[in-house]
Amino acid sequence: MTQDTSTEYVELNTFLKIKAVAPTGGRAKLAIREGSVKVNGVVETRNRRKLHAGDIIECFGAKYSVNGDVLKKFINT
Repeated sequence: MTQDTSTEYVELNTFLKIKAVAPTGGRAKLAIREGSVKVNGVVETRNRRKLHAGDIIECFGAKYSVNGDVLKKFINT
């Protein structure tokens, strides 16, 4: 049986912590509020923005892709 991945997500601030882009949740939220984070090419200022597989995050000059492995961490916990 295959899981429906269309409803699986991770929040932006959590994603930044998982990828070690920000050392703490507070720093992740600050970077987002400052406008330092883009989601799919658009500046995002919502900390809890839901990210889905395939989304591209840009922060501090680096790009990150949301993939199924990151999402599985939240489905299985």
